[in-house]
Amino acid sequence: MTDLTQLTISQARTKLRSREITATEITEAYLSAIERANPALNAYVVVTDDKARDMAKASDAKLAKGEGGSLEGIPLGIKDLFGTEGVHTQACSHVLDGFMPRYESTVTANLWADGAVMLGKLNMDEFAMGSSNETSYYGPVINPWRRSRLDTVVMPTTHQGEGGFVSAGGTRTARTLDNAQLVPGGSSGGSASAVSAFLCAGATATDTGGSIRQPAAFTGTVGIKPTYGRCSRWGIVAFASSLDQAGPIARDVRDAAILLKSMASVDPKDTTSVDLPVPDYEAAIGRPIKGMKVGIPKEYRVDGMPAEIEALWQRGIGWLKDAGAEIVDISLPHTKYALPAYYIVAPAEASSNLARYDGVRYGLRVPGKDIVDMYEKTRAAGFGREVKRRIMIGTYVLSAGYYDAYYLQAQKVRTLIKRDFENVFAAGVDVILTPATPSAAFGIADEDMAADPVKMYLNDIFTVTVNMAGLPGIAVPAGLDAKGLPLGLQLIGRPFDEETLFQTAHVIEQAAGTFQPDKWW
Repeated sequence: MTDLTQLTISQARTKLRSREITATEITEAYLSAIERANPALNAYVVVTDDKARDMAKASDAKLAKGEGGSLEGIPLGIKDLFGTEGVHTQACSHVLDGFMPRYESTVTANLWADGAVMLGKLNMDEFAMGSSNETSYYGPVINPWRRSRLDTVVMPTTHQGEGGFVSAGGTRTARTLDNAQLVPGGSSGGSASAVSAFLCAGATATDTGGSIRQPAAFTGTVGIKPTYGRCSRWGIVAFASSLDQAGPIARDVRDAAILLKSMASVDPKDTTSVDLPVPDYEAAIGRPIKGMKVGIPKEYRVDGMPAEIEALWQRGIGWLKDAGAEIVDISLPHTKYALPAYYIVAPAEASSNLARYDGVRYGLRVPGKDIVDMYEKTRAAGFGREVKRRIMIGTYVLSAGYYDAYYLQAQKVRTLIKRDFENVFAAGVDVILTPATPSAAFGIADEDMAADPVKMYLNDIFTVTVNMAGLPGIAVPAGLDAKGLPLGLQLIGRPFDEETLFQTAHVIEQAAGTFQPDKWW
């Protein structure tokens, strides 16, 4: 029998509707896969076995009547940042120990309304602050991909002699996997790892500065950050409110389109959600891109960029050109200021948002001699090192005497970055092509990254501009590096023009093919 976890969402949807398989069968297949693999990968922090089975049973009842939504019976993983009623929602932080909300986030409510099945909550960097999924209170997520190497192996061979088969020496080249563990990227590392390792059909994720696109690139999956306001932020634990946006991570472009269609909506509970019709994104897939203008920003050729990233970018340019697109060189002159401006704006908003976690109403409480002492002890014990670092940075840049010098200047830079994109799109460019990350996945507990947090922040160098400008961006697998690790390309689109991103990303996907890790777990 076919391994049901290998089906894409679109394939599973077809088989469920034709009753070739049942929602219970595919859900049980995923639960079994999680039981086998999660001890090695640590992608899930909670598995909701009973809830998943109940939801699958309800989906089977609807499907038997020819009813059901667009995701009826499809098993999904949910990032621990999304509020799920009565289910562990802790942003992978100690400070939210035991918190189970009495509400459902709008995005997950939309998914359940369309019939999706919840398998569990996925690991992530604490409060979405990280680029490697190593800051989680529940430990790091492991990337299902591993580096490979070519070894010359001496092999015994045989030939027919007068006295029968005789051994003789020989050699062959074998590809073997390195045992070193790699990060899946962050902060949505659990989502990316689970999708890549076939532990869910798709997953929700969030992106504040690249937290969907970077882990997707590191794991050979597809991740889209839609335009700011396309998906409701209500019920999602906040990091930086003017930057956070929900989106899906999926195995291919079509699946990402199916998921985003369900996740997106206007929401009266979120004043930043935009009241625009949500297109049928799946319909955009397969449309020709002949005559489309693709912009190539010169500022994304950064110092020290590996040759294989440049080569990947050139291959992507070639694929789009072969498909009939017009390639144009463009300039986004304020790109070089994006990363420092981001790491002022995001921590500033985080310091404000995280002030509510004080041990009074929910989560962790560490007793103290008075209420101030209790606040201090709770926050000291509850927040991890990276979260504390960003709270301190944010508090500093918002303090008297520094607000104008840092925060206000960063907001002005943000306006200039947004204007750069507006000028390019006004000149007729339809979509922008860039690398998704400056490298492939790096090792767990990488010494250089641990010693210098700025090196970790540089992983977001190609992605933060999209969040600063509120634009949509998609990462799509485009090749493997010399050690067999996935690399991705990024497409950036006009506001609320996710359709063009799916249309163009599918062309890259068709040219590059899809990628799967060797199963070692």
